[in-house]
Amino acid sequence: DETNVIIPEKHAGQAVTVLYDRLFKGHEEISNIQIPNTITDIGAFVFDGCSNLKSISLPSSLLYLWQYAFCRSSIEEIVLPEKIRTIAPYTFKECTNLKKIVCNPGLIEIQAKAFLGCRPDLEIVHDDTVKISPMAWG
Repeated sequence: DETNVIIPEKHAGQAVTVLYDRLFKGHEEISNIQIPNTITDIGAFVFDGCSNLKSISLPSSLLYLWQYAFCRSSIEEIVLPEKIRTIAPYTFKECTNLKKIVCNPGLIEIQAKAFLGCRPDLEIVHDDTVKISPMAWG
């Protein structure tokens, strides 16, 4: 029920490495999330429907954004860490407020339907080597 969420680096003595599926789904009250540099995976639907989450800083440790991770959230801009290699289908589905994605040099591919339902003028800053599916928007 908090607007500002701080994810700990450890829980019960173990490193927190994964944000599991649907963790924050539908939590409209969340406006800020601090993610520690221990997180390697953000699961499916984790931020689905987080309508007050306008921006998020992803940790450099992040390896995977699973399908639907930011689905229907209100993020406006996001910077992908260098270890992210792929933007999976539906990762940003219906993120209608998303205006800009900055991809670091590690990105290899943007898969089909990654931006399904997003604005057609979405700015994607990326290297020329990134393979973008012609179906990235649908």
